[in-house]
Amino acid sequence: MTLNFPNWSRSYDEKRNLVRFWGYDSALEISFFVEVSALHKLNSQTRHAEAGCLEAFDAARDRILEAARKAYSRTRKGAYLLAAADF
Repeated sequence: MTLNFPNWSRSYDEKRNLVRFWGYDSALEISFFVEVSALHKLNSQTRHAEAGCLEAFDAARDRILEAARKAYSRTRKGAYLLAAADF
């Protein structure tokens, strides 16, 4: 099966300083986390506040999902952390 992202939901975790989103491989839900530092690499104008991070995520969604698919294809596990080095 392939990794899909039918759910456009994402959430900002201020304590962990990341944005969380989900992918699906058949019935399996896979959690992904994008560090705010990665969002800054994708867009240097990203603000640290929740709204700024979510806007940056939305603007770079295609690149983020591509990185998520790449990480998932290397090894299949239940959660992934995407850092600046992944972009």
